[in-house]
Amino acid sequence: MKLPGQRVLVLPPTRRDGEVTLALLAQDGLNGMVCATPALLCEQMAQDVGVVMLTEAALCDSAIEAFVAALALQPPWSDVPVVVLARDRQLPSIVAKVLERLGNVTLLDRPVSARSMLSAVRSALRARERQYQIRDHLLLQERVEAALRESDQRKDDFLATLAHELRNPLAPLRTGLTVLGAIPSPDSRVPGVLGMMERQMGLMVRLIDDLLDVARISRGKIELVRKALDLREVVDAALEGCAPMIRAARHEVEIKLAAQPIWVEADRARLVQVLGNLIGNAAKYTPDAGRITVELRSRDGKAELSVSDTGVGIAPEMLSRVFDMYLQLQDGASRAQGGLGLGLWLVRRLVEMHEGTVTAHSPGLDAGSTFVMALPLLPVPAPWAPGARDADAPKPAGALRVLVIDDNTDAADTLCMCLQAMGHDACSRYSGGTGLQAAHAMQPDVVFCDIGLPDMNGLDVAARLRRDPVHHDVTLVALTGWGTAQDRQLSSSAGFDAHLTKPASMEDIGRVLRLRP
Repeated sequence: MKLPGQRVLVLPPTRRDGEVTLALLAQDGLNGMVCATPALLCEQMAQDVGVVMLTEAALCDSAIEAFVAALALQPPWSDVPVVVLARDRQLPSIVAKVLERLGNVTLLDRPVSARSMLSAVRSALRARERQYQIRDHLLLQERVEAALRESDQRKDDFLATLAHELRNPLAPLRTGLTVLGAIPSPDSRVPGVLGMMERQMGLMVRLIDDLLDVARISRGKIELVRKALDLREVVDAALEGCAPMIRAARHEVEIKLAAQPIWVEADRARLVQVLGNLIGNAAKYTPDAGRITVELRSRDGKAELSVSDTGVGIAPEMLSRVFDMYLQLQDGASRAQGGLGLGLWLVRRLVEMHEGTVTAHSPGLDAGSTFVMALPLLPVPAPWAPGARDADAPKPAGALRVLVIDDNTDAADTLCMCLQAMGHDACSRYSGGTGLQAAHAMQPDVVFCDIGLPDMNGLDVAARLRRDPVHHDVTLVALTGWGTAQDRQLSSSAGFDAHLTKPASMEDIGRVLRLRP
């Protein structure tokens, strides 16, 4: 099989010159072809070319511009060698200008010996062969990168679908636990078991969210919703979320907060997630009845949040790797503490997205550890007055008429039980069509609607309710396993007032109910 880039294309001044050149090339085992005109030369170059041979006479012909243009259109890997046989050392200016534009040129004085000409051609062909090797390598790299992109896309799609499918059964489990917790039981063991189940439910939700966040960050799909934020609120929210884990391990928590607000411009939910991961790790890697210290201060134009513990510590050789993806710290010997090894990777990436830094410090194994997050302070303190946050808090809701539309009957029915236990008039329907019928009959104040319904899309249900003047003031809440930024944008465009991702907590449910005026 002939390899590409081995043909020698010859543009001779005369037919006789062309025949002689071809004969010399053939004697040396080289494949040559005579091109009578620059146009024919360009045509053959488009098929395959190793080296081009021509004389200075060809460069004086205005038709050579087509050849120069063809060279300019080469792909990045290609630089066709051109061997020019020139009779005079003092070349005409027109020839010199064309030579400057050719690029990869070898200039031979005429008359030239056959040996010198063939040596120059073979050297040019070897260089051309390396170019084709580079081309093949680039093509292989492109195919590999395309396959990786496709594989990465399939992975992200799979993770999104997996999260959706896992969240659906978790939704009735979480609301079911809430219902059970509200029912008095004579057995003193029940509250403890329910608390354990709720903690494990929270862990499962956190693992699912971590998986999805890794996919989103890797693809640049996470968008921060920044606003002026007092970091003391972040500490309160993160500690509240980690409270069950801390209580279960009987840890003592010391909180050292600055007396005045420390303002940053940040995404509140993401910083709560970051600090929650750090506090959760401290609780996990600290033996029972340990001590965790959370400190907030400002220093050198930065807001610093640190989480220290009296736990298993970090070996010196691991300090530079603790933020690597999939890395799991171990408690000194061999007992892994579990998890996916994604939490600290997410912490670092989310902090970096806020133009901040996060560092790990530890004297060594069994000596505890400290994680310090630093964020830029706002240049000018945001307006604040005591009680301002309380004034902005949503007002408690009275009894409301609530409709739940979800094809997962367990999820719909358990949510209705919780709503009824909260004092609301709630009913459930299991398809978009029956949901619309119920909405016309009961005139609900609030509708919780799944997106993936069997008969019609939940987005269509919302759009139809919004078009009906009878329901102009209804509060529409998307309650779904799909939770990407694009999913939220679609639900907002369809007319939903809020978007909750399954399994929603009762705090989230209560918050959207308080959206009612």
